[in-house]
Amino acid sequence: MAKRDYYEVLGVAKNASEEDIKKAYRKLAMKYHPDRNQGEGSKEAEEKFKEGKEAYEMLTDGQKRAAYDQYGHAGVDPNAGGFRGGQGAEGFGGFAEAFGDIFGDLFGGGAGGAGNGRRGAGGQQVYRGSDLSYAMEITLEEAARGKETQIRIPSWEGCETCSGSGAKPGTSAKTCGACGGSGTVHMRQGFFSIQQTCPHCHGTGKIIPEPCTTCNGAGKIKKTKTLEVKIPAGINEGMRIRSAGNGEPGVNGGPSGDLYIEIRIKQHEIFERDGDDLHCTMPVSMTTAALGGTIEVPTLGGKAEIELPEGAQHGKTFRLRGKGIKGVRSSYPGDLYCHITVETPVKLTEHQRKLLKELDKSFREAGDRHSPNAKSWTDRVKDLFK
Repeated sequence: MAKRDYYEVLGVAKNASEEDIKKAYRKLAMKYHPDRNQGEGSKEAEEKFKEGKEAYEMLTDGQKRAAYDQYGHAGVDPNAGGFRGGQGAEGFGGFAEAFGDIFGDLFGGGAGGAGNGRRGAGGQQVYRGSDLSYAMEITLEEAARGKETQIRIPSWEGCETCSGSGAKPGTSAKTCGACGGSGTVHMRQGFFSIQQTCPHCHGTGKIIPEPCTTCNGAGKIKKTKTLEVKIPAGINEGMRIRSAGNGEPGVNGGPSGDLYIEIRIKQHEIFERDGDDLHCTMPVSMTTAALGGTIEVPTLGGKAEIELPEGAQHGKTFRLRGKGIKGVRSSYPGDLYCHITVETPVKLTEHQRKLLKELDKSFREAGDRHSPNAKSWTDRVKDLFK
């Protein structure tokens, strides 16, 4: 079957930079890496992973990319005589370095067989555990002032039944025959040899013929633990708090991953947050807007007063300096913006209706001086139809 265009495989343009190619490959590898695609569809994922790896290898090598751009696949096919890549240790090392760098970013230091895992005391590959994410919802007041709270997260303890071996009492684990106990296997493709996690023992280097019935061969039992969390004052929606070492445990004695607490802020009944500033809408009556006066407005710290001028119009905004939120990286708090909405009275009595009609009549008799906006709008309409 004919090979697909390398640029098409990675979903990048032919003038893409090396950084763009690396980002595209990272995204593809995250999706199709064999360690993340087990069971149904794993074969197809593996083929797409290999296809992406080959495209990445060729397009990040300047010499190979130039040959490919000029001659297509024939330019980089060793059997077609157009292959120009180094075949010695130097050529292999350059590729392994780039390949390992990507998988170090993706899987936390070599998970997935990119060659970044270190060797443990027993010669097995040691991998860092995965990071965990925890969504925490807090109120706007808690975000502004900060808080200390507790959360319950999953943790792992050694299985007492098998003393952490994973094997049924009276039995023992055996060295994996596929990898010889190293936890990794090598795959050759052309001139390159790629190291991957052993699919038989999943990197442990051992096979357990009779797993412990308590932990199902894991050697550890999943439980929960309580963690103290301090939410800093001024934290905002989407920010994360890192709790080092509280993620999933590593493989073969590797370090644990981290826990990331993602902040979600509940919708407030009065305020909307915009960075360090707050916004609120303040309804006032038609008579209050016309006559003016002192009105009270809410803030996160209590109440404040603003002086409403006579004849205040709908939509007028008042700024209260320093009544917003002091962000975690800010040196001073933001402001509170109070937006005035003028309410039209409803459910009028006959007496109120009569009074309003008399008031309206007096306005009309006085001309346009009581309605400057209406006069301006009327003049613009007249100009439109001239």
